[in-house]
Amino acid sequence: MTPARIVVVPGKGVVPADTPILTADDLGVLRGDGIFETMHVRGGRPWLLDEHLDRMARSAARMGLALPPRAELVDLAEQACAEWPPGVEGALRLVCTRGPESGATGQDPRPGGAAPVTLFATLSPVGQASIEARRVGLAVVTATLGFAAGARTDAPWLLGGVKSLSYAVNMASQRWAAEQGADDVLWVSSDGYALEAPTATLVWLSGGTLCTVPAGTTGILPGTTARWLLDHADRLGWTAAERMVTPAELARVDGAWLVSSVRGVAAIRTLDGAALAADPERTARITALLGY
Repeated sequence: MTPARIVVVPGKGVVPADTPILTADDLGVLRGDGIFETMHVRGGRPWLLDEHLDRMARSAARMGLALPPRAELVDLAEQACAEWPPGVEGALRLVCTRGPESGATGQDPRPGGAAPVTLFATLSPVGQASIEARRVGLAVVTATLGFAAGARTDAPWLLGGVKSLSYAVNMASQRWAAEQGADDVLWVSSDGYALEAPTATLVWLSGGTLCTVPAGTTGILPGTTARWLLDHADRLGWTAAERMVTPAELARVDGAWLVSSVRGVAAIRTLDGAALAADPERTARITALLGY
């Protein structure tokens, strides 16, 4: 039987899923002040664990967050996966908040005086909607992100490239898309460039080149799954590149996908109601390469 959710807490191990973990004044709840990583669990193991932990460390450094040692994070992941049926797809989430508001200003016995963080892991089954999207693709609508493509590179407080807990805008974007009868959103900069989806990376095929948006100059979240895909594009007979693209240009490419750790790869079937090039065989090849 597949468990509905596994919860792991440092020092306590696996605890009942309804165990209280956060205090009422935890800054992750009050302000979204924290970071997380979600990864795909297959064969009872988290895929691309090292890459996700690398990105988590970068996020923590950008936010000045005292992330616990890497070994502790690996241990949490291993404890969760040890309780998980190997034949069931899972979504493993590691969460680290800045901790209780009271602790942030109080005395902390640890060296350096850093406030204690809140750390935990959860592991849940991959939702049916994510699995179905791999098969049928997505109807996507564009929505403005409200600033230019390069704005975040000179504004570190916008947290470009950081996977923070501040996901209210992301979720509001997806609710808005659902109200339009769509499945997901493609954010567009104020100067007209396609950037990323609220929970996925944009990837497209142009000629024989598999492309994605450059994270370094745009502040989008660098996707771990998309990065692995582009690094192994030669296995599909393609080269790889990072490029800027407009929604109008996506209408002329050979295929476009939203790629994420849990959903895997989902073809963009329509963009703002217009059909995009969709080759099920290409999508199947990408899906097989990624192992979903």
